[in-house]
Amino acid sequence: MKTNMPNTPINTLDSKVRINGISAEPPKGMTKARAEKRFAVLCRELFELQDAMWGARVNSVLVVLQGRDTAGKDGTIKHVAGCLNPRGVSVTSFGVPTTEEREHDFLWRVHKHTPRRGEFALFNRSHYEDVLVVRVHNLAPKKLWQQRYGHIRDFEALLAEHGTIVLKYFLHITRDEQKERLLEREKESKTAWKLNPNDWKERDHWDEYTAAYEDAISKTAAPHAPWIIVPANSKWYRNLVVAESIVDALRDHHKNWDKTLEEMGKAGRAGLAAYRSGIKRKTAG
Repeated sequence: MKTNMPNTPINTLDSKVRINGISAEPPKGMTKARAEKRFAVLCRELFELQDAMWGARVNSVLVVLQGRDTAGKDGTIKHVAGCLNPRGVSVTSFGVPTTEEREHDFLWRVHKHTPRRGEFALFNRSHYEDVLVVRVHNLAPKKLWQQRYGHIRDFEALLAEHGTIVLKYFLHITRDEQKERLLEREKESKTAWKLNPNDWKERDHWDEYTAAYEDAISKTAAPHAPWIIVPANSKWYRNLVVAESIVDALRDHHKNWDKTLEEMGKAGRAGLAAYRSGIKRKTAG
């Protein structure tokens, strides 16, 4: 049975989002044990859906993960990608643009990593950094980054027109939760490698990032490229919400994939029958 989760995809352009009014906690009554049990069921279904998509080669999936430092982008990829067959899955992390990337338009480095039909692509940060960090730190004129909302909408519409299922996630954590996670990294030797003074510096811009995310989500949400705001203070619930929404989106396409696979099977059988018939004629002759 599907878990009742209050995370309705945002798919209406200019539907103003207020992040501070959204809880970052699991809903009342949700437990870790219940979430993990449901996640295991979804994991098996996701594997089957991916297998059908891979064979049919009608659609592809692009999962965009955005969030503040420590929100859990890496952890989400680890758990969700763990449900998938590595064949046909790619993960791309977008950091500070290289010199070559800066010499092109801002979408150049992103477009080449979008998935081919039949494949999954997961983005750890994405083209949205160009209306987030660029905006907060004044790395480009306001007139320039404001125009990028339109470019992003057109870019995602283009992907959707060519069969890409675009799903965008904002991993929502509170400022207190981020502080706890940053301090935990200092204590744990296994995570100390992630330590970066900039993570603490970026906290000084918490409100600016909140405004930037609210505008990015509000100005680029669409039926073909919805945003899902994921309560991410609890990692186990975060994983469940992402897995549930991906499975929901793919289910809508399953019948079409099965139909395509059936037609491919018929064509394959016909070709094999013709081949065998030709062999028999040669043998008889």
